[in-house]
Amino acid sequence: MTIVYFVDILYLFGRQCINHLIVKETDSMDKFAAINAFVQVVEANGFAAAARDMGVSRSAVNKLVIALETELGVRLLQRSTRRVTSTTMGEAFYERCLSILADLEEAELAVSQGQAEPVGPLRINAPMTFGTMHLGPVLAEFMAQYPGVQVQLTLEDRFVDPLAEGFDLTVRIAKPDPSPRLVVQELATLPRLLCAAPSYLERYGIPRIVQDLSGHSCLAYGELANRHGWILEKDDEEINVTISGAMCSNNGEVLRDAAVQGLGIVLLPRFIVKANLDNHTLQEIDLDYQPQPLSLWVMYPINRHLSTKVKLLTAFLQKRFGKV
Repeated sequence: MTIVYFVDILYLFGRQCINHLIVKETDSMDKFAAINAFVQVVEANGFAAAARDMGVSRSAVNKLVIALETELGVRLLQRSTRRVTSTTMGEAFYERCLSILADLEEAELAVSQGQAEPVGPLRINAPMTFGTMHLGPVLAEFMAQYPGVQVQLTLEDRFVDPLAEGFDLTVRIAKPDPSPRLVVQELATLPRLLCAAPSYLERYGIPRIVQDLSGHSCLAYGELANRHGWILEKDDEEINVTISGAMCSNNGEVLRDAAVQGLGIVLLPRFIVKANLDNHTLQEIDLDYQPQPLSLWVMYPINRHLSTKVKLLTAFLQKRFGKV
């Protein structure tokens, strides 16, 4: 029996647990509680933490998971004195359980919410510059349209694990790594530009080809300890250009302001430098190779895709940022 075939059997077992809720309430509720306990243990990396999250005793959680393993005839978790990990079958069954629990949540929402307006807290994480320049005003519009929603917006440029940190929705300007536990959608394409202050270009000259960048101060995004490079392209051909300059930063607005002061050439999304190009404090540089565009992404835990708040906000963002 292959793993895929066996997992399909486990999936059907989980479906039966949901389908039998109406017919056989006590037994089915025990099975559902066991599935939920198993998921909690996997996500909390242990029985004690899962028990705290569920508000029950550790022994109660352990009994539920053991009962589930007995019913299935397979070990789902590998236990040791220090940690609890999923077996190969357990990991596969866990992914199926997420779908089962999501279906149950959808049924509950359909009954309890109906056509009601979205209400309650909505935790959002986004990059600092994009959040202050664009996302903040759009969220204000969304809240004006749906006054029952309470937004908690956290802006930061570090990598965020939305599952571990409990965010309902995360906006990123970089494609997230694929995960079966996350729904990921592209919102918009974000063109990037090379630009510098006119005073800098008058003093050091305007670069015309990629090789000219080696003789210029280039302001890099990132940390000082890292080797910096820009990836440019022409006719589907990529070239990685090693750069150096007087300054680097993990914030686009800081780099933009440094470029305006004549400190060097900067590579940034157009939305950060558009106002400066319009008022001529920055000038676009047109090389033989061009910067690759970025993409704006939204992601949220799979169990949030049924939430009215998340669905409405995702559609709202797609409408607003489709032409960024």
